[in-house]
Amino acid sequence: MRRTLFRSVLLGLSVIATGAFAFTGAQAETARSYDVFSDTPASSSAPAPASPSSTFVDDPWAVDWIDPWEAPRRIEEFENASGPASDAPTLGDAGYWPLLRAISMYKNIVEWGGWTKIPGGVRLEEDVIDAERVPLLRQRLISTGDLDGSSGNPTVFDAVVTRGVQRFQARNGLLPDGVVGDRTLEALNVSARSRLAVLERNLDRINKLSTNLGRRYIFVNIAGQKLEAVSDGVVQRRHRVVIGKVSRQTPEYTSKITFLAFNPYWHVPQSIAEKDILPQVRRDPSYLKRLRMKVYRGYGGSEVNPATVNWNAATGKSFLFRQEPGPRNSLGTVKIHFPNPHAVYLHDTPSKSLFGRNVRANSSGCVRVQDVHDLTTWLLSEQGWDRKRVDAMVKSGKRKDIYLKETVPVYILYLTAWVDEHGVVNFRDDIYQRDGRRAAL
Repeated sequence: MRRTLFRSVLLGLSVIATGAFAFTGAQAETARSYDVFSDTPASSSAPAPASPSSTFVDDPWAVDWIDPWEAPRRIEEFENASGPASDAPTLGDAGYWPLLRAISMYKNIVEWGGWTKIPGGVRLEEDVIDAERVPLLRQRLISTGDLDGSSGNPTVFDAVVTRGVQRFQARNGLLPDGVVGDRTLEALNVSARSRLAVLERNLDRINKLSTNLGRRYIFVNIAGQKLEAVSDGVVQRRHRVVIGKVSRQTPEYTSKITFLAFNPYWHVPQSIAEKDILPQVRRDPSYLKRLRMKVYRGYGGSEVNPATVNWNAATGKSFLFRQEPGPRNSLGTVKIHFPNPHAVYLHDTPSKSLFGRNVRANSSGCVRVQDVHDLTTWLLSEQGWDRKRVDAMVKSGKRKDIYLKETVPVYILYLTAWVDEHGVVNFRDDIYQRDGRRAAL
């Protein structure tokens, strides 16, 4: 593979861009000296460069990185920030080279001694003056390009520092409120060596996938809680997703989407019946009726009248629960099916408010997709479907499966570090503890 052949050479480079790297406090150049952490300093008035094309993989170190930062107050606003962004996907060469470049730069940081930990204490926020902690905070933000090092009183937490903190928070999956509380301080104090280990671990994850991902495919980043729909090497859609709880983790898996179920039934998995449904029924006998659930004697078995069942003696193996289509159906209006042994799939949800949260680990293992009707339209577009037809099918309330004439690969991967569509290095918490000891130094 081409990227494997060049990897050892590229990692040996010191990267010319590091001459203007954040430790020096120098202004970034406006042409091709953008580093992967901060495309232009936060205070720079230089115009944003044109959006990079997918051809950048031919010269992985020379990339026009985009900085859309406008200091929004919520993660969702940051992700949807206006401004040009790359359409390059996270997987394949387009995502591999920027991550490799980030590794090279973090190796330089480690060789320079990393950054100094910021002591704990009262929270730091705008207008605070602290002769010890604010200078350390400034140095920490400068070290990864979140702050321009050439402005402000070093002991004062001013508006510029607020924006730097917000930038750091957003790319670390934290609420960008500009306040350094316990959670933000913990993220700031993760060592450079640990960050480097995380980057390397995630590069390995990407590298294990086939280079032939398919003409059209869907990528779900479990830790990043995002989805990309890619066609011909270009990201055409991005969606926020809800993933499995820590106790019911979404598995890493590769498969192919075969069909979409409109207004689907939900056949409750045995584990969910045992942990969730039965306790509810025992507390409230009307629960099944309210959620439009029917009870059967196993798959293909006869329907059972819930009033005749001794629910205190029942187990998850005793019956099959099936929820009828409708507004309270746990799968919502669309289920996107792909063969797998885990009984997981992509689907809609009636709980739309969850998509507004920073951390969205709330499902029982399946992946809930925001604006799923748009993704459904994308999947069926090559079969002549448009959004109007999708909406009409949903509105009809009819249960119907639509099979894809050409299956679409789906890659569900756990990435805790990557370079996003704006050219910014992102880190996320290892919520499932899959990075291992090596990344927790």
